[in-house]
Amino acid sequence: MKLRMKYTASVLISVLTTSMLVTACTSGSSVQPNASGASTPSASANPNLKPVELTMVFPVTSEQKDLKAVQEKINKITQEKINATVKLVQITKGAWAQQTTLLLSGNEKIDLIVSGRGTYEQQVAKGQYLALDDQIAKYGQDAKKALDDLDPAYLKATKINGKTYAITSIRDLATDFGISMRKDLVDKYKIDTKAIKSVDDLDSVFKVIKENEPEVIPVIKFANSILGNPFIGGLMDPLGDGYGVLPEHDNGMKVVNWQETPGYAKLLDTTRRWYLAGYIAKDAATSTEPWQSLMKAGKAFSTIHHMNPFSEAADSLSVGKDLVEVRLLPAVASNNNITAYMWSIPRNAQDPDRSMMLLNMMYTDKELINLLDWGIEGQHYVKKSDNVIDFPQGVNASNNGYYPYQNWLFGNMLLSYLFNGEDVDRNKKLTDFNKNAKKSKALGFSYNSEPVKTEIAALTNVTNQFAIALETGTVDPAKMLPEYIKQMKAAGIDKVIAEKQKQLDSWAAANK
Repeated sequence: MKLRMKYTASVLISVLTTSMLVTACTSGSSVQPNASGASTPSASANPNLKPVELTMVFPVTSEQKDLKAVQEKINKITQEKINATVKLVQITKGAWAQQTTLLLSGNEKIDLIVSGRGTYEQQVAKGQYLALDDQIAKYGQDAKKALDDLDPAYLKATKINGKTYAITSIRDLATDFGISMRKDLVDKYKIDTKAIKSVDDLDSVFKVIKENEPEVIPVIKFANSILGNPFIGGLMDPLGDGYGVLPEHDNGMKVVNWQETPGYAKLLDTTRRWYLAGYIAKDAATSTEPWQSLMKAGKAFSTIHHMNPFSEAADSLSVGKDLVEVRLLPAVASNNNITAYMWSIPRNAQDPDRSMMLLNMMYTDKELINLLDWGIEGQHYVKKSDNVIDFPQGVNASNNGYYPYQNWLFGNMLLSYLFNGEDVDRNKKLTDFNKNAKKSKALGFSYNSEPVKTEIAALTNVTNQFAIALETGTVDPAKMLPEYIKQMKAAGIDKVIAEKQKQLDSWAAANK
């Protein structure tokens, strides 16, 4: 997910207030309150903190031309509080995987880096990240408390073999699921959204659109499916890669092949029914046009996807039309949500203790957070009130020198200013959302696919061959689903499930 920042990058928000206790550093440093009221080691009071430059690496959608100016402002804060300067290194998302692989496998000096997005377990297995438990206990207590105040499970979810190698950012750490519909057509045809309780209630809605708006597609795919990923995240825990899942986020901790479950078959039958009724575009399987573009052009009525408390407003801004959301599945937190965006300290960090001090500040220091999130006041934003900001006159998203648009990334998002138009109750709603979400029974389990990487590669090829056609209703599941399952068997799905079950059983035994 999706809040001002997650309005364009899917992922989003949550968490807490600040006022925490930090014990004195083992070096004997004193502590002093920062702008947020939290405690951070004071360089001026601690002569044992030698000057150091910390390199901080993070992804951006596009390069920020005023990054150096923001960096200079940040360094005034960090020099005073932890006697460190910070070198900000931005890598565009398109180059992220390749560049970070090179950085982490070489001897480049990196002191703090964004981790997650499906590579965390492999990078830990390669020894590229340091275990952080000692540093958290000494210098990361505020960050820990911020997450623990939501639910201790959120920090525990990042553990691998009992050790913590990353701290997740505070954002939407759970997801709920439903349908987004154009409000103009909902109002025009007096569609009763309160009567929509499940997927099966949508046929009558799509029928109205089909009969009265022949140029509008009633429902379009989100990503590569109608009722597949990400919607199925509300029905099962994918346990990482989705090859072996836990239905209903529990299933007695028994791992099964999702494609062989009645739940998957039912979703395919529903999708096929909609396709035959003309509710899904005939070219749905091959079209590459994003759902946002189709909505913006007035060519589509709805899409089914994952949500959060602010996705309705965010997606409305994204498509330039008011949307109405209806939840079909409740909020749930799984490892996939929590480990999507985290911060780790690489093995070649020059001073891991100081890296943790900086990371801790990202969960407590409001001035630092808003420099990272929004840049320099008066240049990149202006204040409308104490906690609400907007663009300066003549500045917009396109010409702003610093507008990374991802305040869900830099530590504690609840310290981030509200951008003009955001819900003033954002923090409370997101905190409640994260606290009240259902937690997967396997929350905290990290799967290592290395022992079955050959089978995973084969399964990926099979999925690419069958899934899109089935999950857009383009082909008959009565004929194609058995073949899909047969090919998965041939590719080694049973071996993969056995390996995942073995790892899950071992994890469960160690976490009773």
